[in-house]
Order: sequence, then C-alpha cells, then structure tokens
Amino acid sequence: MGTEQQPSSKVAKKPHLSLAHVFHFVFFVIGLSIGITASLYIKSFLSYFRATPFSLLRSSPIMLLPQSPASASPPVSPLPLQLQPPSLPPPPPPPTAFMHNMDDGKLFRRASTVPRIREFRSDYVPKVAFMFLTKGPIPLAPLWEKFFEGHEGRYTIYVHTHPLYNHSFPVNSVFHARKIPSQAVEWGRPTMIDAERRLIANALLDSSNERFVLLSETCIPLFNFTTTYNYLIEAKQSFVGSYDDPRKTGRGRYNPQMSPTISLANWRKGSQWFEVSRKVAIDIISDSKYYPLFSKFCSPPCYMDEHYIPTLVNILCPQENSKRSITWVDWSKSGPHPGKFVRQAVSVEFLNQIRFGNRCSYNGNIVSSICFLFGRKFMPNTLQPLLQIAPVLMDFGA
Repeated sequence: MGTEQQPSSKVAKKPHLSLAHVFHFVFFVIGLSIGITASLYIKSFLSYFRATPFSLLRSSPIMLLPQSPASASPPVSPLPLQLQPPSLPPPPPPPTAFMHNMDDGKLFRRASTVPRIREFRSDYVPKVAFMFLTKGPIPLAPLWEKFFEGHEGRYTIYVHTHPLYNHSFPVNSVFHARKIPSQAVEWGRPTMIDAERRLIANALLDSSNERFVLLSETCIPLFNFTTTYNYLIEAKQSFVGSYDDPRKTGRGRYNPQMSPTISLANWRKGSQWFEVSRKVAIDIISDSKYYPLFSKFCSPPCYMDEHYIPTLVNILCPQENSKRSITWVDWSKSGPHPGKFVRQAVSVEFLNQIRFGNRCSYNGNIVSSICFLFGRKFMPNTLQPLLQIAPVLMDFGA
C-alpha cells in the first residue's frame, strides 16, 4: 500500500510547483513594465525641464517637497521664488458709448431729445467734438496726436470710415476706439449727409459736447489746441458757409419741385466742412421735413453736401450762423474740387498766410485776423514737414 501511494504523492506536487513559477513570472513582467514606464516618464520630464527656459519655469507653480533632516544640506539664504507674474492694474476699458445697435432713425430720435444748453455746474467742462469723416486711414494722425496732447477732458473724437475698413489705432492713440457704427458713403449723394448726421448724433449723446466740427483725413490744425478751443467755446454763432450763389452751380441746382417747402429764396450753397453749436447740431439731426426733399430732388449735378446744411440753417436758424466756414481750402484753381497740397508746398510763409492773411467778423461784430482754424487737402507726404514746422509755429505745447 505504501509503495503504491508514494508515486501519487509525487505526481500531486508537480502542478503546484509549476503554478508558482507562473505567478512569479507574471509578477516579474508587471514589475518590469512599471519600471520601464516610470523610467521613460522621468526621462521625458527631465528633457522638458532642460528645454524649458528658466523664465518660464519661474512663473510655473512648482510643488517644492521638504527635505528630510538626514539629507538636508546646510541652510542657505534662499532666492525669492516668483510663483506668479506681478499683478498689473487692468488697462482702462475702451469707450463703449459708440458701440450700439441703433439704426439711423432710432439714433437720430434719441439724439434729438438731448439737452440743448450747457449744464451750469461748478465742475462742468465743455468739450469740442472733433468729427472725422474719412474713407479709411488718417495719414496725418501723428500731427493731430501732437495737437491733442495734454488736453484730455476738453475734447472728444469721432471717426466715420467705410464699414469694411477694420484697421485699429494703437491703444495709446487719441484715435483708438473712436470709430462709430458707419455705412458706405458716396460723394455728392444723400449717403454723405447721412454720415455727417450720424457723426453729429453720436457726438450729441455726450452731454458735455458743446461745439461740433466736421473734418476730413486731409485736414490739419492751423493753431494750437488752446487757441482753437477758446475760439470755438467762446463763439456766439456757428460757422456754416451759407450764401446765395446766382450762378449755375448755385441757384442753377435748385429744383422747383422742392417748392413751396423750400423756395429759391431759401436756397443756399456753402462748404461741406462746418462747425456748429449744440443747438444747431440738434436742429440738423432733428430735421425730417427738408431732408426727404433734398434726398429726392438734389442729386448730381446738385450735390447735397454743398446745399443741404447751408439751406437748412438758413431756414431754421439764420441768426445762429456766421455764414462762413472755419476750414480753409484753395478754390483758386478751376474745377469741382479744391487744390491739393504736397510736401513742397509746406512752409512757414505758406501756413502763416492761411493763418493771418484774412479779415472776417467774429461774434457778430468783431473784426478778427483769425478766420480759419483748419486747412484742408494736405496730402500724406506733407506729414514730415508739418511735424517739423507746426510744433514751433503753432506752439503745440499750449
């Protein structure tokens, strides 16, 4: 019996030993895989650490593990570790008053209800609204930057460009974030007047704007800001060119179908580039009686930008107007457009002739040698000579 049971005992032990070997082998493979994975991870981490610039590592939130007392090295004065970049004050938010969803009708209705007179408060500072009607860029912007420098709080700027023009000025520019919602404009068409009224309406939403001047991308200032500001704020009348022109280019553009609402006796012509008081500005954007007639019956060769506002002011508030423009242009050359000025034309003598070479009435009865505050049709290549001459000639520090 005993000799028969011994072989069966040996046979029963063989499977037990083979299974143990399998378990050992599996554990070995698992351990080896973990070791290889960990080794690759550490190698990858060290490669990233070596490749990452020190400046970036300093700004990353790294977890520092405390050393054990046994392995601690002698105390060394630690270098300050900057875990986060220094917090800077947030930049001032860009103006948002211009960014609205109002169409022209709603915009004009809202602007027509704003206060017409200045607020008499001890801390009230009246402002001049400079409204730029441009095709796109403003090549002479650096000159205007010098003009406005140091006079914050006494002016506002509004820019109407083609709606597809998406260039933005630098954050530190006076023109930054000054574009208003705009539409395409055609010369001599009602869309030109729409753009002008759009600029006025947006400017009227700021209750501190008291004077409103329309400028183009080719306009330059002829005097420093203080002289310009005082001239306009102290003016008792607006500056809209408005005169009766008996020629074909004046009365010859009148359409009898405008009668009797607009008669030939009311018809006026003048420069597109105007400056108006707050009261007159509200009259212009509030008009719903005369604009439709102009839009329907004044198209080239009747140019609405030369007749609408001069005629409107003559009908509604002639006593409020000086009947002259303060933007100088050269009409000495024949043709439908004024003369253009290039780099070679800019000189001290030329600018002084524009600045002081005229006589005009000011505030109704005062004869003044300063008739024009702005000049127009200066080409982009005049910028450098203007930057050299103007700061000294016009004393832009004042």
